[in-house]
Amino acid sequence: MAFEETRFVWKDGEIIKWRDATIHLASHALHYGSGVFEGVRCYHTVRGSAIFRLSAHLERLYHSANIYGIEIPYTPRQIEEAIASVIKANNFTGCYIRPIVYYGYGSLSVNPKNCPVEVAILTWPWAAYLGEQGLVEGVRVTICSWVKFHSSMIPATAKACGQYLNSILAVRQAHDNGFDEAILLNRDGYVAEGSGENIFIVKNGEIYTNDENSDVLLGVTRESVIQLAEDLGYKVNIKLLSVGDLLNADEAFFTGTAAEVTPIREVDGKVIGHGRRGPITESIQRVFFDIVAGKLEKYDEWLHFIS
Repeated sequence: MAFEETRFVWKDGEIIKWRDATIHLASHALHYGSGVFEGVRCYHTVRGSAIFRLSAHLERLYHSANIYGIEIPYTPRQIEEAIASVIKANNFTGCYIRPIVYYGYGSLSVNPKNCPVEVAILTWPWAAYLGEQGLVEGVRVTICSWVKFHSSMIPATAKACGQYLNSILAVRQAHDNGFDEAILLNRDGYVAEGSGENIFIVKNGEIYTNDENSDVLLGVTRESVIQLAEDLGYKVNIKLLSVGDLLNADEAFFTGTAAEVTPIREVDGKVIGHGRRGPITESIQRVFFDIVAGKLEKYDEWLHFIS
């Protein structure tokens, strides 16, 4: 995630300069990964700047915090206002948004009970996560040797900082071996997710994806794609996905706030379908990008416009 320094950050109730957005070296989160976060996108639409599924993202942020016993010292409404204020301060019409809640400096005991909860919001311009070319031509992925952690070990439905070490191992292995992204299997050998994305496959005109039973983070974009696919008349099946299901799919694609809707054209050298973006993936992708561009008023409830 290479990005240029922007001008301002929101931190603990104040807009501060980017270079001043620092934490103490003894902050609990730095040592133990004790924090939760969200990835959100603001899009430049035909009717002004709008944040996609902001309420759903904040609901998951508070859900993640609750799982880990982190009390966020602001209401969702206050976080909404903070996000809008830092976007405006940076004069962005479209950007990526990273709210993060973490334990700060107070104690380095494993139990963070004496540590303050700190909140920050970063914003920066971010293009397609897996590349503009990937959105059109699809990406090459590998099933990595690292296994997705089971929900009985770490709650997979929470989006927590330390959990992403699992993803770091996976994506590094993929890149080291010349692939664009990794796919992790769960401990039972079923397909879980990408290092930062959910997975969908298409077979015989029907769409398939997995759920929390496969130890995945339930993505906001995933939920959105399920709904819009059904609105388009496609049958969406929720089930365990085997490696065979993936390799024999007619189409496959990733979803995620960063990845948006990105086709998968190849898995470990095995071409998926015709080795390019399939027609169902393309139709879903087209509607998704029309929604985030504000062109489909039917989905306006998904857009939080910034006045």
